[in-house]
Amino acid sequence: MFDFCADPKSLEGFRWLVCYLTTGKHLLFYQSFFFVIALMLVTAPVALGVGFLGALASRSRILPVKWIGLGYTSIVRGVPDIAFFLFMPLALDQGLEWLRHKTRCPDWDQPVRQGNDFVVCAQAKLPLSSAPQWVHEYYGVALGIGAFAFVFGAFAAYVLAGAMNAVPRAQMETAEAYGMTRRQATRRILIPQMWVYALPGLSNLWMILIKATPLLFLLGITDVVYWARELGGRKTSAFDYPHPDWRLWYFLALLVFYLTLTKVSQLGFDRLARRLSRGQATLGGMQEAKG
Repeated sequence: MFDFCADPKSLEGFRWLVCYLTTGKHLLFYQSFFFVIALMLVTAPVALGVGFLGALASRSRILPVKWIGLGYTSIVRGVPDIAFFLFMPLALDQGLEWLRHKTRCPDWDQPVRQGNDFVVCAQAKLPLSSAPQWVHEYYGVALGIGAFAFVFGAFAAYVLAGAMNAVPRAQMETAEAYGMTRRQATRRILIPQMWVYALPGLSNLWMILIKATPLLFLLGITDVVYWARELGGRKTSAFDYPHPDWRLWYFLALLVFYLTLTKVSQLGFDRLARRLSRGQATLGGMQEAKG
């Protein structure tokens, strides 16, 4: 990055450190921090949407829909997260390729399952071999987001369903007495008021999501954990910037990053909780009114 970094072997002290911390790999390392934040900002709304649908399904009066909602939340919450993080990207990838295979290659006469191999026609591969490199990279990220949304959507569904049950039933009965249908009462009365009850559980779920982002490393995505291990490992004289094992310091930087992220998130949720509690018949709302 700097002109004096052209010959790393002639550098010493502060100049060596500046050049070392501004190499191309270190810039990718810094970029991975923003990638983690962007991933959470994308995953959280998707997981919340999945959870909202799951919560409505679990409260449905249509028995098959209710069974699907309850089964989804129960199964995902009862299986270790890492199993779904490894299973979902593979299942999504093969499921999408199978659908494209049926659509684009109807004359294919060979089985898709050939022993341990999953074989589809070239036109059905995702992404296509002719696609640019960034498509291949972001396709893997999209599969990771799908896995996160599927897993955390189940937990969000459980939290939202509990929050809906916490809204006083008398308010729903009053809405129905005024002539509202069940759907209108849900949209105008239940959903606006449930958030104050759901916020503690959702904030806890957000913290768990933050701590779960290193699982991207298991999916082959070059996240902060990958770069911390890669850059912190011992480098011999064969490298431009040889150094001993510095993984302790790199992982300490990750510790500071995650603690800062959780602290900022907690402050944001506390502020949001005070805002949602205004005018509500909850302990927070009563304290806000007295203040």
